[in-house]
Amino acid sequence: MRFGLLGTGPWATAVHAPVLAAHPDVEFVGVWGRRQEAAAELAASCGTRPYQDLDALLADVDAVAVALPPAVQSGLAVRAAEAGCHLLLDKPLAVTVPEAREAVSAAADAGVASVVFFTTRFGVEQSDWIAEQAAVGGWFTGRADWLGAVFTSDSPFAASPWRREKGALWDVGPHALSVLLPVLGEVTEVTAVRGPGDTVHLVCRHASGAAATATLSLTAPPAASGATVELRGESGVAVLPERNDGPAAALHRAVDALRKAAATGVPHPCDAAFGLRVVEVLAAAEHSLATGTTAALATAAPRP
Repeated sequence: MRFGLLGTGPWATAVHAPVLAAHPDVEFVGVWGRRQEAAAELAASCGTRPYQDLDALLADVDAVAVALPPAVQSGLAVRAAEAGCHLLLDKPLAVTVPEAREAVSAAADAGVASVVFFTTRFGVEQSDWIAEQAAVGGWFTGRADWLGAVFTSDSPFAASPWRREKGALWDVGPHALSVLLPVLGEVTEVTAVRGPGDTVHLVCRHASGAAATATLSLTAPPAASGATVELRGESGVAVLPERNDGPAAALHRAVDALRKAAATGVPHPCDAAFGLRVVEVLAAAEHSLATGTTAALATAAPRP
């Protein structure tokens, strides 16, 4: 599959570009970025070419991998889908529900495959665990703690303007929801309150009847950072296993997932439609924070 990369920031440089360059079943055609000098530098480091014209790149590839801020990604996803490109997208899909819906509609109308790169969903042990817990069922409650130290350490992502504006809710919230939703079902209502720094606490009611909590932060002390998901129910207690490989290995699997979805026409569980559901929960939580009320969500229609 011929891939183009949209983006030249730390995530694109450290993960996307090396994976696309090394993947045996990918032809890494080129890089487009909003900063042409950065695109040229990144392309040269991976033995591919920079593109100044985005439409030219879209015409030369079968798929694009997007490593750009979500407010930029959503519009480019529509543009790429309309050009017939399959979509490997980052989380969150967008920062508003209408923008996320436009991306989903564009992919559906064009008949292109999509995968949103929720890193935890592409870890081998983690994806197996999620499938096993979803099959077990009978969960009474869940708890997800996703505590990052992006703004309290020397993280390369600390300078990200969209992370500073949207905070942990939109950056690590998608990770927590990507685990809770497939196990506990759709969120039907959410209440959110603020903690220290950019910390947000969520209480979610799920369609299964279970309730879950999530604590999300990018301003945790480095010694307190980490991610934990715990479920309690009829079969006891289950804890999400820790990842034993990095984001590059997960992205390699996400590329393979997109290739399979494109070849078979069978949507991946982490497609743009799932990304939309995550955005809907995040937007509802943002509304809850602004109003001090519980926000209700409509239940999604069943997948075909």
